[in-house]
Amino acid sequence: MNIDKKTLLELKLVHYFITKENFVPVIIHGIEDEVWLENKHSEYRIIRLVTRKIINEEQYRFDIDKTKDIARQIKRKTFNPFMSVLSIYLNLDEDINEIVTDERNYKNIIVNDEKDLENNELINKYYKNISNDIDYKEEGVELLTKITSDITKKNIEENERFNTMYKQKTPIVTGIIILINVIVFALMYIIGKGSEDTNTLIGFGANIPALIRGGEYYRLIASGFLHIGIIHILCNMYSLLVLGPNIEHFYGKFKYILIYFYSMIIASLFVMVFQNDYSISAGASGAIFGLLGALLYFGYYYRGYLGNQVIGQIIPVIVINLVIGFIAPGISNAAHIGGLIGGICVSYMLGINDKSDNKNRITGTILTIVLTVFMVYLAFFR
Repeated sequence: MNIDKKTLLELKLVHYFITKENFVPVIIHGIEDEVWLENKHSEYRIIRLVTRKIINEEQYRFDIDKTKDIARQIKRKTFNPFMSVLSIYLNLDEDINEIVTDERNYKNIIVNDEKDLENNELINKYYKNISNDIDYKEEGVELLTKITSDITKKNIEENERFNTMYKQKTPIVTGIIILINVIVFALMYIIGKGSEDTNTLIGFGANIPALIRGGEYYRLIASGFLHIGIIHILCNMYSLLVLGPNIEHFYGKFKYILIYFYSMIIASLFVMVFQNDYSISAGASGAIFGLLGALLYFGYYYRGYLGNQVIGQIIPVIVINLVIGFIAPGISNAAHIGGLIGGICVSYMLGINDKSDNKNRITGTILTIVLTVFMVYLAFFR
């Protein structure tokens, strides 16, 4: 079985970037004769291998513009405006000169054979071992079998690691949080005058900014376990029952607790800043929006497994709830927005197993500290 040199070079490069540089394939619908690979920790986040025959500069420029358009769509979906793309052209006409794009996040190189890889400055800088790594002893069918087998093995290992890390477990923390909310709700009727009674809400720790500023700091957390009316608690507990187990499985119990309570506190601080000093607010929705933020962050990192539709499903839920909050009376959008921001920041700080590196965690820690200090300042000292 004979394999033409261009196809062989493409297979070798795909094998190298997946098995040696930990890139994963990106599925782009409607694209032919090119392979998109992604690694969030690589100098070039997207590697694009183009095998399509391009015979003139007009086609070349059209391909560059098309690539930018697709990249912009990916940036919007992944909330990453600084994504860099390296396009490796494997089948350009010899008369076409390399066109340098005017945007620093896009770079094109022309590779007609393996010698071009050895002589390319950019390749030698970021992927300096590539020439040795694609110098296989195997040939023909044996080489094709090796490449296919290695890529399949790599994908199986990734899937097994994902399934091991995130296999379903009993959502103990979610159950405890729901139980606490229900018990508190019942106590408001047993030893108080009901969940809609103002004095009962105040006595049980509702969020009243003036009282918190006066030293009753426990209200920052206590208010997150109070609900006003049966509809309020049913809606929030249902949301928690849907979201909680996912976050508990994906992040682990300890991180889940941190995400939940940090989001709750930030939500309470937002209420202090953006609502009347003597307004009364309560509910778990701020913490629940924090879980939405955590799921959004997780979906962004694992969209290769969960699909971009996860992000696509979360964002409309967030938007719809915020719109309802602006329209309907008695709903605190300040808590929702605060919880969402808090959930994203603390998730960034805690990181995703096997995905977040120390640089990401440090950046997340800085963002979380800045958010906390800024909100405490606005809530207590402005």
